[in-house]
Amino acid sequence: MEQKFVTIDGRDIPIEGEKNLLEVIRKAGIDIPTFCYVSELSVYGACRMCTVEIEGRGLQTSCSTPPEPGLKVKTNTDAVRQIRRVALELILANHERECTTCGKSTSCKLQDLSRKMGVDKIRFRSIKKPMSVDDDNPSIVRNPNKCILCGDCVRMCEEVQGIGAIDFAYRGHDTMVQPAFGKGLDHVQCVYCGQCTRVCPTGALTPKSEINDVWKSLQTAGKTVVVQIAPAVRVALGEAFGYQAGELTTGQIVAALKMMGFRKVFDTCFSADLTILEEGNEFIHRLTEGLPLPMFTSCCPAWVKYVEQHYPEMIPNLSTCRSPQQMFGSVAKGVFAAEMGLKKEDMIVVSIMPCTAKKFEAKRPEFFTDGIADVDHVITTQELAQMINEFGIQFRNLKPESLDMPMGFKTGAGVIFGNTGGVMEAALRYVYEKVEGKTLENPDFHEVRGEAGIRECEVKLAGKTYTLAVIHSLANAKEIIRKIKSGEKKYHFIEFMSCPAGCINGAGQPVNFDPSYRKNRTKGLYEADKMLQLHKSQDNPYLKELYATKLGEVGGEKAHHLLHTHYNARRRMKGKSMVILDGQQTDKLEIRVCVGTSCYLKGSQDLLHHLARHVAAQGLQDQVQVKATFCFEKCDKGPTIKVGGKTITHCDVAKATAAVDKAVEDLKKV
Repeated sequence: MEQKFVTIDGRDIPIEGEKNLLEVIRKAGIDIPTFCYVSELSVYGACRMCTVEIEGRGLQTSCSTPPEPGLKVKTNTDAVRQIRRVALELILANHERECTTCGKSTSCKLQDLSRKMGVDKIRFRSIKKPMSVDDDNPSIVRNPNKCILCGDCVRMCEEVQGIGAIDFAYRGHDTMVQPAFGKGLDHVQCVYCGQCTRVCPTGALTPKSEINDVWKSLQTAGKTVVVQIAPAVRVALGEAFGYQAGELTTGQIVAALKMMGFRKVFDTCFSADLTILEEGNEFIHRLTEGLPLPMFTSCCPAWVKYVEQHYPEMIPNLSTCRSPQQMFGSVAKGVFAAEMGLKKEDMIVVSIMPCTAKKFEAKRPEFFTDGIADVDHVITTQELAQMINEFGIQFRNLKPESLDMPMGFKTGAGVIFGNTGGVMEAALRYVYEKVEGKTLENPDFHEVRGEAGIRECEVKLAGKTYTLAVIHSLANAKEIIRKIKSGEKKYHFIEFMSCPAGCINGAGQPVNFDPSYRKNRTKGLYEADKMLQLHKSQDNPYLKELYATKLGEVGGEKAHHLLHTHYNARRRMKGKSMVILDGQQTDKLEIRVCVGTSCYLKGSQDLLHHLARHVAAQGLQDQVQVKATFCFEKCDKGPTIKVGGKTITHCDVAKATAAVDKAVEDLKKV
């Protein structure tokens, strides 16, 4: 077949399946600048930084121009340079330029391109007024003063995660990106996955830092501070110090943490092994006892929050297992604190995670025991790199040190948790031996590995066939749940991860613009598995001892108390109710109707209108106030209304009318 070419700055570059001219130019070794172009998202073409000059067509954005044979492209003409510089100056004019104190200072695209373009002055004045910073949630800081309107966060949240917690608002020079109704991220349906922070090219969206809290804990007399390192951290932290993505730096991380003053340095892979024993046992129990299937993994807190908010009727399908992070905290304070001669309130547990949602998870009330958090602080991989730099540690010169026992020992099954498909594979390594009753010689299950966002496979266990799925990204999760609910698909066990490619691509990992970084991090974890002598969680000798001396049998009463939890329906939108009908009297019967998504789809809007008309028709406006509210957290039982102090679920017009009439009559008797 004849090869087709595009001429780039006088050189013929072959077209080999690239979706736009930008990709062909970059293949030619020319790094065209962009803000709004992210390969995994739709083409937006807003920033104009990728403008090139095409013979016969003039100035064009290369991200939105398909590669056509015979095109003659120039990437560095006077006109091209001028339009890029003007675009940068206009962005900078309205941008908060406190670069030295910005969390994205070393990885900010705006700062980097301004330097590369030689922008040394700004000819335009700002027309924006300073806006307040949204930092009331535990995971993400949103600073609208640093937003450049590239739309990357909007498209990530909508296209990849299928949530749409943030979007463009207003028009013209008033345009901004914000959550619905101008609320904070903690008052909308954000699940704190943080993928918006990963693609944001500036400091407009960043993970919320807990560094100062950790320093304070390390310097507090009478407190023993221990730390756990998540699987994905070991193949990414090195990138902040010049290592290639995927290089293992576990030993250097341990050395750095001990220099900082952490008493014990443990491994979340230990509790990942623990999770597999409990989760695998739960799966077998569900199969044999006829409990809700498919079973969903519950390791990812963003995914769990997504189910609580969007599909509360499927909460019974979630594994009751705590995540490895929370299992670690529970065991550390509930078991090992006493063995170290400590009261649990005198042990501080710090987690190093690739994930911003883990910050939210640690603060859930379900994970407090007697008012004490199981995990006290969560810092991301990025924050750990900053702490190492703050302390003045020369990371590349560190001699590797060993993790502390017993919670520093792990098998390869715990290590691969950081990859999409890793939890499923680790579970299969356990379930196979339990169901088949024989040793699994080859622990690898390649059928659950890969990059596709939706992967399906079948496995045979004891003569029966089971259908499994591995899902990453919440938009894919939404599609799979739709098919499950419609009966189109039937599964027995599903692994869900919110972040594309799993935890190795969590929002707290170092920013990396190399397109191969995901594959390299993934490869690093699978290689780490191979370098270990044990590959199945059930072979971890320290876990065997833990069950024998402290927890009893897998899935038993003591283990269930420490290692399992429960989840509840969670409102998607927080805020004040909207008054639909109101009179003059101050002491009124209050009727509240939920108009959240779940109830709305079940007819609550019609119910609201009927009640407003009924109250007006009966002349009760001065005695009754009708409000629309967002949620009673009974999404699986909607439509839901509240008449006075009485909550009515599965409500219809007849029930609502009768309840209002009775409540009014009761008021007359008082």
